[in-house]
Amino acid sequence: MLLVGNVVINRVVANCDVFRETRTISDVIYQTNAFAGVNTPLFVGSATAKEKELAERNIKGYRAEPANRALWYRNPGTGVACSPQWYGHFSGRFKQHCFYNPEYSLGCNL
Repeated sequence: MLLVGNVVINRVVANCDVFRETRTISDVIYQTNAFAGVNTPLFVGSATAKEKELAERNIKGYRAEPANRALWYRNPGTGVACSPQWYGHFSGRFKQHCFYNPEYSLGCNL
């Protein structure tokens, strides 16, 4: 969850076109087609103490590879390899999630 949190915070601070209008965590979460889990029972439920602690760590600056500069992530499925490109270039995998960094030419300044 910390690495997905990295992606959220990265989208808040990124200066590239696709994230130009996302300046708050709420902007990022509710951006059209940003997160598939929005409006699911799990999403609308109350956050646990652990989830709140992890979110706070991200807000306070926690960063880790492979999500340190990532703006996108996906779960391709069990036993499925990560694509080398998917919106950005592949930066690494953690458990079932593949993380992707923006191309430097986009000027995201991460």
